[in-house]
Amino acid sequence: MIHVRQLTKHYADLKRGKVFALGGVSFDAMPGQIYGLLGPNGAGKTTVLRILSTVLRPSQGTATINGFDVVTQPSLVRHQIGFMSANTAVYDRMTAWEMVEYFGRLYGLADEPLRERMENLFTRLQMNEIRDVLGAKMSTGMKQKVSIARAIVHDPPVLIFDEATSGLDVLVARALLKTVSELRDNGKCIVFSTHIMREAEKLCDRIAIMHRGHILAEGTFGELCQRHDESDLEELFFSLIHEHDRTHEPDGSANPMASRAS
Repeated sequence: MIHVRQLTKHYADLKRGKVFALGGVSFDAMPGQIYGLLGPNGAGKTTVLRILSTVLRPSQGTATINGFDVVTQPSLVRHQIGFMSANTAVYDRMTAWEMVEYFGRLYGLADEPLRERMENLFTRLQMNEIRDVLGAKMSTGMKQKVSIARAIVHDPPVLIFDEATSGLDVLVARALLKTVSELRDNGKCIVFSTHIMREAEKLCDRIAIMHRGHILAEGTFGELCQRHDESDLEELFFSLIHEHDRTHEPDGSANPMASRAS
């Protein structure tokens, strides 16, 4: 469903020269699976997701979604995905219903199928009581529901969640994670980025631990713990990052002094 191979993104900097945001990332995510990108701020998670959603072009490497290339077939890729982040905006002067309807029309849905789809969504996400509420008057939880609805109104096979629970209170975050889990159970392929260990441990079928543009380890929670002889994901996470920083320069290249020391 999602195939990423040696994805690289770098920028030119007058002082530092070529700066890498991604240094050759590869992974696969399948239908009925939540693939977690776990890492601290600046790890490269958002860069990966922006490339997958065709907002950024990679410097090198390839990424395909449902068989469509993110660089050569961006318009087809956009019809395959729904994207949501903590920064997804809600228009102040639109009601919840108007907002979701607007995005459904952008995806080319005809009137009757769109109405049926929206009725099902508003019932499923318990949004009927807010369908006439303006964006300016919505609580954070209401806005999150609208953001989810507009991301899935066209029933895409792939969903991308970028730090979606950041800044949410416990109840709203719990409800969002429950919805994500239900979407997975309905066969969606989901990529979920987070820096919260508990979310990754409970929610994700496979986890990629990212740091400074690289994937340091990848697998199920059980596989990662067994491979690295560690039962706690947080301890495993910090151990991998510490080892990477000890043996690599900030740009991700090998540190020869660390190699000699070891």
